[in-house]
Amino acid sequence: MKLKRARLYESIRTAHLERAHQLKPAAIIYRQRRYDFDADLARGLELIEASPLRAALILARSDVTALEVNEPLMLSSLPSTAVALLALAARRLLGGRRVLVVSYAIGNSDPYPQRLRHSWKSSLRKVVERRLAAIVWKRVDRLAFGTAAARDTYHGLLPQSGGRTEVLIPAVPAACSCEPGQFSDPHRVIYLGDLSQRKGFPLLLEAWPSVRNANPAARLTIVGKGALVDQALASAAADSSIDVVIDPPRSEIHRHLRHAQVLVLPSQSTPIWREQVGLPIVEGLAHGCSVVTTTETGLASWLAEHGHSVVAAGCSAGALGEAIKDQLLRAAGRSDVIATLPQLDGRLAADSWLFETDSRDYQT
Repeated sequence: MKLKRARLYESIRTAHLERAHQLKPAAIIYRQRRYDFDADLARGLELIEASPLRAALILARSDVTALEVNEPLMLSSLPSTAVALLALAARRLLGGRRVLVVSYAIGNSDPYPQRLRHSWKSSLRKVVERRLAAIVWKRVDRLAFGTAAARDTYHGLLPQSGGRTEVLIPAVPAACSCEPGQFSDPHRVIYLGDLSQRKGFPLLLEAWPSVRNANPAARLTIVGKGALVDQALASAAADSSIDVVIDPPRSEIHRHLRHAQVLVLPSQSTPIWREQVGLPIVEGLAHGCSVVTTTETGLASWLAEHGHSVVAAGCSAGALGEAIKDQLLRAAGRSDVIATLPQLDGRLAADSWLFETDSRDYQT
């Protein structure tokens, strides 16, 4: 590993790669690639695919001085994180330097009660996960929360520690730097991302006829891929106001976002999942779209405060349709939405804060 700063991730996807080119330079050690991994964006980055044990060995043998780990309540990554931290602790006992450990947290739900089975195995696993989460939480030196909901969740589930520095930096984007290229369509609604039940895609399709009846000029662009692709295509075949674009390149996604007035992401929680932020929301905001979403996103309070529409989780198709119609009628102009955004992307600001402490402070 060439760099002295590293990020230990459970999985990596296109959004991570895009952001890595903007974040402070760091090697990225990851266990697996997500479905949307773009190899072209990997160019110029130091990426290391490794099992948990190999990742720990790489870190122990490296000269790393600062390490970002997955957030402590991300249960799937806890074993890998714990093994890596153990390896770094052993390195220090052998005369190595203390590593600055940082983390970025957006988890906004309690992961423990979501396990419905109560066998002795599940009970034991729950005990182990709680213990590992507490260990990782205690070892983190600096932690940035991306939403107020995440901060409240962590403070409610994990013991307070006086040795860690924390900050809340909302995960709100800066305006996208891509060229406008065209004017937005004031009647255009866009759904972007995973075509799935948990993202509320069927609810949007159910709500759309009421939007179209109230506004005959309204059009819906569906951009993404997922389990409900056939449902999307069938809806477009039956309704000329619906366009479907399956898994387009990033440049085309940006073009569709620039053309839209309202982005809709009606996320619905499941027993094991809740929308933490919602990448489509972030991308929509960055392009000046007004947003219609549910209370499940960690950005719900920020969105409501800035003129977007936030409906209750589990709302009816009628309620979602009313929110979409309302935004089409009164949505702020693209420049007005962008004016509410920070100059520096919230995730980039958090990264700068996480690593601003000179790692030499942790040398021994």
